[in-house]
Amino acid sequence: MQLLESGPGLVKPSQTLSLTCTVSGGSIEIKSYAWSWVRQSPGKGLEWIGAIASRGNTYYHPSLRSRTSIFRDKSKNQFSLRQDSVTPDGPAVYYCDRALEGGSYYPLDYWGKGSLVTVSS
Repeated sequence: MQLLESGPGLVKPSQTLSLTCTVSGGSIEIKSYAWSWVRQSPGKGLEWIGAIASRGNTYYHPSLRSRTSIFRDKSKNQFSLRQDSVTPDGPAVYYCDRALEGGSYYPLDYWGKGSLVTVSS
């Protein structure tokens, strides 16, 4: 199974960050698994953003919930991240990954290579 992130590497402050993860070698609708987004900034640990489960239920980090949405396109076997009103808090690498349903929805096994996003004017 492979996951591949795509999206712009530069976003202006207060605008919207949009990333898409294309999954190959397995369906995003398979039961017992969910699909999540995490990010890592230089010098910081992984920050879990949110996840979408096999039936489409979504789960978000409480501090990001108000401006984050995760959705999917089943026909393309893709899931996407949207974050509104981004702030210039430094570059971060965004990863999509497969998670386990019913638990913490943190990354389980398969990961994308990561997509570097910088918020800057």
